Amino acid sequence: MNEGQMNITIGRAEDNTFVINDPEVSRYHAVLTRDDSGELVLQDLLTTNGTFVNENQVVIKKVSPDDKITFGTNYAINMSDLLHGFNDYSDDFVLLKNVYDTYVREKIRIQSKNQFKTRLFQTIPFAVIGVFGIMMSVLGHGNKALLVISFVLAICAPTLGIYLGARQAAKIPAMLQNLANKFKIDYVCPKCGTFLGEIPWESLHNKKHCPASSCKANWVRT
Repeated sequence: MNEGQMNITIGRAEDNTFVINDPEVSRYHAVLTRDDSGELVLQDLLTTNGTFVNENQVVIKKVSPDDKITFGTNYAINMSDLLHGFNDYSDDFVLLKNVYDTYVREKIRIQSKNQFKTRLFQTIPFAVIGVFGIMMSVLGHGNKALLVISFVLAICAPTLGIYLGARQAAKIPAMLQNLANKFKIDYVCPKCGTFLGEIPWESLHNKKHCPASSCKANWVRT
């Protein structure tokens, strides 16, 4: 199969792209191609024992990597495994887009949400002091109990606000680290498992292949 094409011939004959050594499989049994929309199409070549997709006999059918294909009566293979045999990991690679997009959204959410809470905790005590100041002006400055409470608030409220704000801010690094740890597990080459860094999915898509010299998995069908 030439790079950039999807034309996999399947059968018992040695000149097939995918050779199956099974007497129930015809010499030229089936062909796997891709239509103009990029979808995979499996076509039986009028064989004696037939071609089956998820146990249903077909002549020609669009298939997906999740389908189980049976050639003849005995030889069964998952479509994803067949594609992987030709270094085609494009369907697996597409799933990484959601992994990257989710990571970016969650990272922004953690940062913005916790920054808001931090500012809120630091601001509320001063708002309380302001409200209490208004109460003092209304109820009179001669009230000793209010004067004591006002004094305590003036000292403790800002300190409490700073403490709560700092405590909230301290949560951010741990939350981001947990997110990054999961990202490093999920955002990897579907063939060799190499972590792809924080490179945007679109940039990796433009590369088309895994950069690892020992892998070179095809990420994109062209």
